[in-house]
Amino acid sequence: MLHAIVRIMGGIEGFGIISICMFVGVFTGALIWACFQKKPFMNSMGTMPLRDGEPVADEKGQSHHE
Repeated sequence: MLHAIVRIMGGIEGFGIISICMFVGVFTGALIWACFQKKPFMNSMGTMPLRDGEPVADEKGQSHHE
């Protein structure tokens, strides 16, 4: 039954290529974004799951609750 539906929807093979290109684009964008982040920000994000409501110092040294 699924094959019959796919045959009726002509031109569907292009969606596979488009979805792979979109995945690669989003993955590459996220990788580039992560590479250009500042080290203090990445360190604070890396320890976020380990914190239990304690204040966090930002890049300027000011502490605040999250």
